Amino acid sequence: MRSSGVLLHITSLPSPHGIGSLGKEAHAFADFLAEAGQSMWQVLPLSPTGYGDSPYQPISLFAGNPLLIDLDTLCEEGWLSQEEIAPPDADPRSVNYPQVYAFKRPLLERAADRIAASLPDDFGAFCRKQSFWLDDYASFAVSKRHNGQRPWWEWTVRKQDIPSFEQDVQNEKILQYLFFRQWETLRRVCSEKGITLIGDLPIYPGRDSADFYAHMPLFLTDGKGNPTEVAGCPPDAFSPTGQKWGNPLYDWDAMRQNGYAFWMERFAHAFSLFDLTRIDHFRGLESFYAIEASAVNAVRGQWRKGPGEALFDRALTRFSQLPLIAEDLGFLTDEVHALRERYGFPGMKILLFAFDSGPHNPYLPHRYEKNCVLYVGTHDNDTILGWAASRSTAEVGFAADYLRIDPKEGLREGMIKAALASTVDRVIFQMQDLLGLDNSARMNTPSKAHGNWCWRMTEEEMSSTLATHLRRLTRLYER
Repeated sequence: MRSSGVLLHITSLPSPHGIGSLGKEAHAFADFLAEAGQSMWQVLPLSPTGYGDSPYQPISLFAGNPLLIDLDTLCEEGWLSQEEIAPPDADPRSVNYPQVYAFKRPLLERAADRIAASLPDDFGAFCRKQSFWLDDYASFAVSKRHNGQRPWWEWTVRKQDIPSFEQDVQNEKILQYLFFRQWETLRRVCSEKGITLIGDLPIYPGRDSADFYAHMPLFLTDGKGNPTEVAGCPPDAFSPTGQKWGNPLYDWDAMRQNGYAFWMERFAHAFSLFDLTRIDHFRGLESFYAIEASAVNAVRGQWRKGPGEALFDRALTRFSQLPLIAEDLGFLTDEVHALRERYGFPGMKILLFAFDSGPHNPYLPHRYEKNCVLYVGTHDNDTILGWAASRSTAEVGFAADYLRIDPKEGLREGMIKAALASTVDRVIFQMQDLLGLDNSARMNTPSKAHGNWCWRMTEEEMSSTLATHLRRLTRLYER
């Protein structure tokens, strides 16, 4: 079935509290999508962020980011007062993460203290349901906070040195309870409006994460918590020394011996939160690039076989279906394509990749297969206007010629129409492109360590005018 939707992370929603949240503004965005005729909402990983505020460097692959908990909802439930949550002086177009943490964290702890005095009836059931990860995460988060947020290998304050440790751990669990309760409310709202929620599954945890800390035997280490090899990708035309991401690599032999239990829990968790889930760096499950941990760059890495079919065959013994999207961008082989096709996972296409190498480019629309998800650009790409301003005249000219852009409507509108008109099943747009924003609204520049993940939209930008225009185009192209 032909459909279309929008990529917008929760952090980018409007809010008076400095960062988007799971409250009324999220519900209002679901209303906007329904009014605009859209049937999908894709978000980035929901986890608490670590290095660089990146949702792809989480301190837990399972936990929700407490900073996304809506404060107004806590007021309505009686755990905070309106006076306590008086908004800070925040930039409505950008997230200042240190400022947001300094403002929201004390309020969340205050609410958790009050809830702890009279725990909800379903709190115990929540903890039991999330037992695979919740204790590990809560203990890790408390220890990390009492050690000044330093990585675990630099901790000097031990659990037994923290008098409030047990209460602090319970409060972390309460915050997770609040997060997932608010998420379930949002999911119910979206479901009632016919909106599919699409999540994101980072392939690796960070080294400084509760997952690695609690499950070290499942990773390639020296036995003391030091990774022997780390993740990355080989040199290419964009990076002559490759990319060394630094994430610890799975010991797939150890994973296989326990039936890939860690990944089965990851799938189960994702399927409980989302209708569809994108697997980031899907090709790493067929073969992964391993770099010596001591290497200065990724030049001398080696390709190693991943679990491939064994992982997904095991998953099919537990789940009746696997509602997954394969992020199959970058260096691909026949084996990667075969793995995706074996299970019928839709792959991804990026329209902005199509115009830099002439008529044989695999991202040109006439080469698309039906079973894929087409993005003009993702969170890792520039906006359409930013792309056009940074590319050569020849490249932009080729795009305009290929797409038969009407000069009166311009490149942005032409690309949006071309995506909607394509034969692919699903099309997803960045909200920034629908708003016609330039490079300043880019969500992430992969080569930049800081200053990413900050863009926010305003309430006024969820306009009926935009919704009406998008709905007309959606109907025109039968999505």
